[in-house]
Amino acid sequence: MAIVESLEEIPVQNPQVEDFSWSDLTWTKFGTSEHHDVVALIPYARVDEFIIGECSNAECPTRFHIERGRKRSRGSLKDFKSDEYLEYRLYWCSFGPENYGEGGGVLPSRKYRLNTRNRAARPQSMRGCTCHFVVKRLYARPSLALLVYNERRHVNKSGFTCHGPLDRDAIGPGAKKIPYICNEIQQQTMSMIYLGIPEENVLEKHIEGIQRYCGDDDTVNSLASQYVHKLGMIIKRSTHELDLDDQESIKIWAERNKKSIFLHQEASETDQFMLGIQTEWQLQQFVRFGHCSLVAADSTFGIKRLKYPLCTLLVFDSRHHALPIAWIISRSYLKSDVEKWMKILLKRARSVEPGFKINGFIVDDAATEIDPIRETFSCPILFSLWRIRRSWLRNVVKKCDTIEVQRQLFKCLGEVVYSIWDDGVDTSKALERLTQDFTDQTGFMQYFTSTWLPKIGMWLSTMKSLPLASQEACGAIEAYHVKLKVKLFDDTHLNALQRVDWLVHKLTTELHSSYWLDRYADESDSFQNVKEEYIASTSWHRASEIPDSAVTLDSNDNTVAAKVQSQRDVEVTRVVSNPGSEFAFCDCAWSLQGNLCKHIVKVNTMCENREGYGDSMSLRSFKEKLRSIKMKPMDDSISLDLSMALTLHMLDQIKQLVELSGTDDISKIVNDLPVKWGCKRGRTTVGIPASMAAFTKKRSQKRKR
Repeated sequence: MAIVESLEEIPVQNPQVEDFSWSDLTWTKFGTSEHHDVVALIPYARVDEFIIGECSNAECPTRFHIERGRKRSRGSLKDFKSDEYLEYRLYWCSFGPENYGEGGGVLPSRKYRLNTRNRAARPQSMRGCTCHFVVKRLYARPSLALLVYNERRHVNKSGFTCHGPLDRDAIGPGAKKIPYICNEIQQQTMSMIYLGIPEENVLEKHIEGIQRYCGDDDTVNSLASQYVHKLGMIIKRSTHELDLDDQESIKIWAERNKKSIFLHQEASETDQFMLGIQTEWQLQQFVRFGHCSLVAADSTFGIKRLKYPLCTLLVFDSRHHALPIAWIISRSYLKSDVEKWMKILLKRARSVEPGFKINGFIVDDAATEIDPIRETFSCPILFSLWRIRRSWLRNVVKKCDTIEVQRQLFKCLGEVVYSIWDDGVDTSKALERLTQDFTDQTGFMQYFTSTWLPKIGMWLSTMKSLPLASQEACGAIEAYHVKLKVKLFDDTHLNALQRVDWLVHKLTTELHSSYWLDRYADESDSFQNVKEEYIASTSWHRASEIPDSAVTLDSNDNTVAAKVQSQRDVEVTRVVSNPGSEFAFCDCAWSLQGNLCKHIVKVNTMCENREGYGDSMSLRSFKEKLRSIKMKPMDDSISLDLSMALTLHMLDQIKQLVELSGTDDISKIVNDLPVKWGCKRGRTTVGIPASMAAFTKKRSQKRKR
């Protein structure tokens, strides 16, 4: 398009249609090569018809309001240019740009929010749209108007479409007629669509939700149907690939989802790439279930297959299921980097709950930096065995042929771990015995000597120095890991594993929606199928459904095997060898995939209360800690008194927890609590010595006189 320097060269256009818009006009570049605008000349009498046509844009329906206006009287200028104005009006899209949370800015003519009457008809209309144009009534030719379009696209400052059907958050031009849709209903609808639930079922649940606010109305149902359909189309058209370059795509996503990001550090010569994701709902769950409770880490997911490993922080919900409350995507495990994102997470939690603290942090990797956890959260650290157990079991099943060899080899691996607490047993001799007894299993021994033997000392010393997490916690973490693996490592997505934007898209859409719907179904007692699957998603809960009568323990040699009768097929019996140990071996399909199955959990639970079976690793680790506390101080010393006080305090807390978890009537425990409530009049003196209380009372009486 050539640049025109004189308005005389620009033709006047008068389209034959009643209402016309940008596409009906031929636009010209007017000005100089350094500074020019895209303009068109039309009759001044048809300016309103042009504005109506622009408001009727099918892709971004809107309204334009006058943001700034100036006038001159005729004859006020002695010398003037051809483009000087008699009247000047700046028209701005009513959907922008006062959207402070998404990169928008303040309109140029004011520094405060102004609720004008001609803005778009919904309170969330200020979405950062930068579309605006200028209408000049020419001073030299008052019958003509010069249209100057500064920004044609309806986008925000980040370059994204911010309203209309092309906007992922838009609900169409009839937004002002849509009934009230709270965040809960919107999240429920989005979660069901992301999980692939048919549109008919989504619409049914959506209408049930909005009828709580609007009642039963045909118009409401029709508009709700349009909303669900449009939301489904937006989600289906959404893609993770915002740019061909993965790094640029992540930048765009991060700019677009600032509320869901607590840390974004781009890769450079001195810094590693780091991306921390935590939605508002995850922050709420972090504060709700993490306060004065446990936080666990699934630390090295996808270290071989993904571009950057994924670390997930988990809390345990009301059913003791693992719930993801933050995702950290990074290859850096430096102390400074780990401490950085941990402190940010703690600060976010304390912005919601000022007294937020956690009582324990569970790690699953011996190479994890412990110091940042202690310095940030100031809490005890526990170690989970699920990762080493799963890795060993998967390779035993994969590389050994017969079931008997698999049982014996896995039992021997467990003896290596148990040897760290046995007095007089050398761990190196246990390893030597392992390599000698199974020299014929070349496949597994090559894997073990190359992968685990160089670092087995570090893992065993970590297990001995840190308390071990319970089998229930290990099973919950493993259940999350398995679900994450199913969601991400699908065959249809193998080509996208090396893209970070794909990983972020899967986490924030499908996985987040799945856990949100699970919690919503459980708390609201809706979506019974979803609720039942959620409750039975861990081996611990599935084991509780097996009756004790279905388990048979060998009374002659109770250390050999146990038999568990299947509840689905009475003729099927599962054999659990090495019962009572975390390294028990079951011949069911779920266990042979490397998972902790319900049969092992059930058998180990029954073995805890029987003679002849050893303690679990977590209980044995706890006893070792108590024994070390007892043996550490000298007799008749202050250290002994301190150790005894700490031990008794810990035992008292354990008794209270056992009593709380084992009771059926909470009122009995509440009545036994040593709390004395003062009356309303005397609450200010509760806990104050009698002399001080009397003194306070006299002073107050004196002031009254």
